[in-house]
Amino acid sequence: MTPSTPAATEDQGPSLVNPLTQHTIRVLLVDDQAIIGEAVRRMLAQDKDINFHYCSDPTQAVKMATELSPTVILQDLVMPEVDGLTLVKFYRANPKTRDIPLIVLSTKEEPATKAEAFGLGANDYLVKLPDKVELLARIRYHSAGYIAQLQRNEAYRALVESQKKLAAELAEAAAYVRSLLPAPITGEQKAEWRFIPSTELGGDALGYHWFDDDHLVMYVLDVCGHGVGAALLSISAMNVIRSHTLPNTNFLEPGEVLTALNDSFQMEKHNNMYFTIWYGVYDKKRRRLSYASGGHPPAVLITGQDAASARPVFLETGGTIIGAIEGTDFKSASCDVQPYAKMYLFSDGAYEIFRPDGSMWEYEEFVQLLQSPVPSGVSDLDHILSSIGTIRGTNTFDDDFSLVQVCL
Repeated sequence: MTPSTPAATEDQGPSLVNPLTQHTIRVLLVDDQAIIGEAVRRMLAQDKDINFHYCSDPTQAVKMATELSPTVILQDLVMPEVDGLTLVKFYRANPKTRDIPLIVLSTKEEPATKAEAFGLGANDYLVKLPDKVELLARIRYHSAGYIAQLQRNEAYRALVESQKKLAAELAEAAAYVRSLLPAPITGEQKAEWRFIPSTELGGDALGYHWFDDDHLVMYVLDVCGHGVGAALLSISAMNVIRSHTLPNTNFLEPGEVLTALNDSFQMEKHNNMYFTIWYGVYDKKRRRLSYASGGHPPAVLITGQDAASARPVFLETGGTIIGAIEGTDFKSASCDVQPYAKMYLFSDGAYEIFRPDGSMWEYEEFVQLLQSPVPSGVSDLDHILSSIGTIRGTNTFDDDFSLVQVCL
């Protein structure tokens, strides 16, 4: 019989990496008769993996059980001062002992007493003194179940802590991604955006910036999938565009930009991920827009001599997705921009949505929404976003929602 010692492996705190705590079998016998205590001690003496503890004073039983944390309690029923059934109630009322297996020891095989013991929370019932083999078997059986419960609870706590940490890290990463998105542009030309990732980290990226005093660059890209990998690729592509770091590339020529992006972000080198993109450059002196698309929904330019005569123009060049085919040559297109011009860039998550009845919202309906009258005091983008939320019946999205408005 081994002395009373702490568990072989101390709890180092919840972790999904560290192994679970290995718990020693601890037996606490509560019986006022010293001869019973000695008899049980001898029964367990040859099993070195069992720590045996004896309490002869029933008034100290709950305190000792709380301090010891046994894996099973052997509880006598008939004792002075405090009877065993009362102690069973005390164990089950104490948060630190309520789940410890209780084996009631009684001198009689009485159905009524058994029923009462089980009703109060006992796990087992033995007539003392039981056979050694049977006693050991029941101690090991109940201890194994309790230890499994302790380890399961430990694993759950570790999982919860890990999830909290992961959620905090994802929130920090999401805040970083959002910090990279541009501030609104005001003045003669205006630009602003709305971005709602479908998960903590989405695969969309968007941006606009003045390349020089006369040229406004604008783009939206959509990486396949969601999560950390997609976000990292979208940030990488966005930073390359923002910093103009593609080699031998004229960033005022959209076709050249997409060709260079395709060469730099081949799927084989980026965990088989690809992205779509729409990229445009507005020349404010000439009021001319150049653009190129790679597998991306066309931007919609609503333009005319005035708001009443404005009509949508769909801007796309039919290029393939970025990263699919090495050596692809992307072409640019261009159009004149009339005095009234509102332009929308978006990912497919802005219009590929389902109504509550399961029907798909049509792309043409989305374009109609872009042209619909806006209530006074509400921004165009907030009106569009609110209207889509009403159509969906929820403000959450199954795919990343990216929408940029540029007034030219």
